Amino acid sequence: MKFLKFILVSFVMGFSVQAYAAMMCVITPAHDNPFFKAEADIAEETGKALGYDVLSLDHGDDAKVQDEHFDVCISKGAKFIIADNAGADASIAAVQKAKDAGIPVYLIDREINATGIASAQLVANNYQGAVLGGEEFVSAMGEAGDFIELIGKETDTNAGIRSKGYNDVIADYPDMVKVAAQSANWSQSEAFEVMEKLIQAHPSVKGVIAGNDTMALGASAALKAAGMNDVIVAGFDGSREVMDAIVAGDINHTVLQPIANFSEMAVRMAHEEVTSGSAPAVEKQSIDCLLVNAGNVSKCGVFRCDF
Repeated sequence: MKFLKFILVSFVMGFSVQAYAAMMCVITPAHDNPFFKAEADIAEETGKALGYDVLSLDHGDDAKVQDEHFDVCISKGAKFIIADNAGADASIAAVQKAKDAGIPVYLIDREINATGIASAQLVANNYQGAVLGGEEFVSAMGEAGDFIELIGKETDTNAGIRSKGYNDVIADYPDMVKVAAQSANWSQSEAFEVMEKLIQAHPSVKGVIAGNDTMALGASAALKAAGMNDVIVAGFDGSREVMDAIVAGDINHTVLQPIANFSEMAVRMAHEEVTSGSAPAVEKQSIDCLLVNAGNVSKCGVFRCDF
C-alpha cells in the first residue's frame, strides 16, 4: 500500500512539474549575425527567468524553413512564439497558422504586411534611425562627395525604410553624389564582394552608407584591403563588432536599435497574455533608435546605451 501511495504521489508530482514547465519558441534569422543572436539570447534569457522552457530556432531568412519551425512549435504546444520573421509577405501564413492554433505570436524587429493576426509587432523606428544616420553621414562627408549605398534584403521592409530615411536626408545636399546603390542582402561576406567590385568602378568614392552593421563591416574590410582607409563608413544596428570598429576608427558611426528592450518586452507581453488573457491594446509599436559615434560609444553595451 505504501509502495502504491509512493507511486501515486510521484506520478502527481511529476505531472504537476511537467504541466508547469510551459514552453515558448524563439524564431529568428541566422545567429551568425550578432544582432539576431542578441535578440534570440535576450528573449531566451527573459523566458527562462519567467519559468519557461525555450526552444530557439533560426530560419536563415528562408520562409519555408520558418514555416517548418512554426509547425514544430505548434505541435509541441508552445504557449507563445517570439519571431523575427523571414519576409513581410511570406511570413503571414505562418503567423496565421499559429493564431488559428491558439498560439499568440509576437513579432520583433521586422513587421509583416498584415494586421490583426500577430498579438504585437515591436520594431525599431527605422525611419527615425535612418534620418539620424543620414544626418551624421552628411556631416562626416563635409556635405559633399561621391558615396555608395549598400541596401539590405529586398523582401525585408526595414531595408526600404532605412534607404528612404537616408536618401530623404541626403537629397537636401546637391554636392552629395550617389554613384552606386546595390543590395548585399544584410551579409558581411556579400558586402565585401560587392564593395570590391564597386570601388574598382568608383575609385574616388568618399563614403559608404550601409543598411546594417554586417554590411558596413564587409565594406570596411574591402576598403582596408584596397588601402582606402579614409573612406567614411556608416552602419545601422549597434552591434558590438561595429562599436569596436568605431573605437578603432574603421567605422564612423552606427544607429543602435534597442533590441535588448524589445526582445525582453515581447516576452513579458506574451507572458502577460497567456497568464491573464490580456493582449496589447496596440499591435504595432516602435521604439526610437540612437546614434552612436566616437563621442558616445563608451556609454554603450550589447544593443544598449546609457544616454
